[in-house]
Amino acid sequence: MASKAAARATGERYLAAFRAAGAVEIAPDLLQPAEALLDLYGEDIRARAYVTADPLRGEIMLRPDFTVPVVQEHMANGAEPARYCYLGEVFRKQDHRGASRVSEYNQVGYEVFDRADPEAADAEVFALIAGALAPLGLNATIGDIGILSAAVEGLDTIPERKAALARHIWRPQRFHKLMARYAGLVPAPETRAAVLAGGRSDAPWIGMRAPAEMEERIARLTRDAEAAPIATADVARLDALFALRCPAIEAPARLRALDLPAIEAATERLERRLSALDKRGVDLSALTFDASHGRTTMEYYDGFVFTLSAADPALPPVASGGRYDALTRVLGQGREIPAVGGVIRPGLVADLEGLA
Repeated sequence: MASKAAARATGERYLAAFRAAGAVEIAPDLLQPAEALLDLYGEDIRARAYVTADPLRGEIMLRPDFTVPVVQEHMANGAEPARYCYLGEVFRKQDHRGASRVSEYNQVGYEVFDRADPEAADAEVFALIAGALAPLGLNATIGDIGILSAAVEGLDTIPERKAALARHIWRPQRFHKLMARYAGLVPAPETRAAVLAGGRSDAPWIGMRAPAEMEERIARLTRDAEAAPIATADVARLDALFALRCPAIEAPARLRALDLPAIEAATERLERRLSALDKRGVDLSALTFDASHGRTTMEYYDGFVFTLSAADPALPPVASGGRYDALTRVLGQGREIPAVGGVIRPGLVADLEGLA
């Protein structure tokens, strides 16, 4: 494993390249307020972040990534358009599956905030990072969370079901369990059936929720129980979409063959992105499109996503990134701007260069 000094020196090399591409260097604090991250991700992030308390600042986290603080800084003070770069340590707990991975490592990144041409900005970020890493011969995979979101929004079902499915796009097991229930392939939980049947109507209200809130919850459950099942053919089309993996150059045609009209606009955006990548010299025949790419690891991305990975599947991605327009809306307090970025793990690069 590369030393901290070697990782830092490697990171400085990429940081210089990002500055040369027009980015302004930014240095977010190592300690970040926990409130914004908890609001974004819920309590799930506690399992991955190092959380502590400060007598004056309240609950804080060791920086789990750079994207959130960079967005906060830009939305508060940044001009438009803007390009930022950064280098520093991030901290993430590892579970038993990642026991061999480090919990503290460097990231060097490049972020673009630009309204003019989002697909061109996607191509700019990917081409810059992929070009810098080209000597390593990495495997490149792209996806688009926006295509999945559009497919869910296009389902012929009630808004509550669409909202629930949209929330769980990043949790594949939960998503597909919901789809099976909404399609009538599995029954609703017995406890839900008892509530809807009125079996607990005389029970006292328990807990922090007010009676009116609980009544609204029961009303939503009733609407769900009365809704028609999602058509089996629609479930099959979504399953085929989520399973789609092909050379990127084939992706638009393969997506249209699924007969999902709701994804046409997103497919057209993909075509524009591929054209922009081609113009920047990216070999589309060597690029893999995976429709489900990023579903378990890229929670705040809502459009284009990518990773560059070494041949060894045990290693984490050498680089990753994507589009996070929705995050700027959440953190912008009424303002928003299209944004895309990516990061490289310079310590991993140093390791791979040492093996070459």
